[in-house]
Amino acid sequence: MTRSQLEEEITEVIRPTQEERSYINTMAKKILAAVKECTGDEVTAMVVGSVARDTFVRGDRDLDIFILYDPSLTHEELEERGLTLARGIAQSFGGAYREKFAEHPYINATIDSIDVDLVPCYAVERASEIKSAVDRTPFHTRYISERIRGLVDDVLLLKQFTKAGGVYGSDHTTGGFSGYLCELLTLHYGGFAPLLAAASKWRPGVVIDIEQHGKKVFEDPLTVIDPVDPERNVASALTLDRMSEFIELSWGYLKKPQRAFFFPPPRPRLSREEFRKRLAHRGTALYAITFSTPPYTEDTVMPQLRKSLDSILNLLRQHGFVINRADCQMETKQSMLLIEMLVDSLPAVRRHMGPPVWSIKNAEKFQGKYIGRADTVGPFIEDGRYVVEVSRRYPLAYDLLTSPALLGVGLGKHVKQSMTVQWDVFAGEECWNEHFAQFISDFLQASSPLTHILRGPGD
Repeated sequence: MTRSQLEEEITEVIRPTQEERSYINTMAKKILAAVKECTGDEVTAMVVGSVARDTFVRGDRDLDIFILYDPSLTHEELEERGLTLARGIAQSFGGAYREKFAEHPYINATIDSIDVDLVPCYAVERASEIKSAVDRTPFHTRYISERIRGLVDDVLLLKQFTKAGGVYGSDHTTGGFSGYLCELLTLHYGGFAPLLAAASKWRPGVVIDIEQHGKKVFEDPLTVIDPVDPERNVASALTLDRMSEFIELSWGYLKKPQRAFFFPPPRPRLSREEFRKRLAHRGTALYAITFSTPPYTEDTVMPQLRKSLDSILNLLRQHGFVINRADCQMETKQSMLLIEMLVDSLPAVRRHMGPPVWSIKNAEKFQGKYIGRADTVGPFIEDGRYVVEVSRRYPLAYDLLTSPALLGVGLGKHVKQSMTVQWDVFAGEECWNEHFAQFISDFLQASSPLTHILRGPGD
């Protein structure tokens, strides 16, 4: 596939150097040899992921090594043996390590400046026999490695393009394109340029089935049937927003290709004074809820933050407050829920409509509920229906957000545990927090990826 001069120039910048390839491959061989020395023929270790497929972007020093055990082992035996071996390997290289979790635990280590994942899995013969999700990965590596030759540079361009546009990463924070998805899309369309040409015309509901499995139907915005496992959609993590942003980036690039699509200008970060002025100009009500970040991985905490935020927004709406936008952010020590309201102060009373007077049974129930209540005016009749004016329990959003009612909504399990200990609510200018400055800045200066690129620095 012919690439433009711009794309060739970008490729020269993002393609790993020979020294970089040699360094990371040498380290991979050393780790594989260490596994062999510890286990003999008991297990097999293999390099998977972008390093194995030579589709990693310059500077991405991530090395994935899978340790394949006999499928006859129980999950408990796999976990015990695999983690013991992985810890020993990490220690033998003097690397700092920690235990992380996917479907089951694995070891993440830093060895000679390389981020290394040591992942136990089962050595199944076919992808249809997988016993855990990670068992698919070796099949992914073999599938791509056999077909990607001649398109590696196109994959690098796509990865850099999606990273620059903020749509790369299938984690719960991003909800974007995984590396494997980028490789499959490049294979399917035959290169970077034809992929963008097709993506610029995408609509939700696109289905790509490279191996023509044609079995399962998915309801995701984009469906890419896994060539090695037709029961799985490789694009299941891709949200509608990230897909839409990629569509926008695609037609924007085709219309006016430029370097900024691969190396965008830095996102502007507000100072405290700029934040104050912008907030005053908007005239909205900004609230920040902060609490200690639960001691779990991002993939565990972020979905719970979003669930908690949605539940709190529903609570605010139920009490009559009008929401403009909201978002959440997880940092190492603290997490923040940021909510912007168009209305955060309401009258002390609210109207509640009752049944028509001639609906006698319902009218009697309505009267029985409200007659004699100290917090109610009425019931009285208006246009043939009963009406009452009920005193609001929370006329101010701040009072509701600081009340015990917040713990009664559908918070994420670990978020609720953290908030039960303590949560803090800040309003207006008090929302400014240096640890969340970029998050708050991005929230108040919201723009799509293409808008940010076209706006350029200093605009």
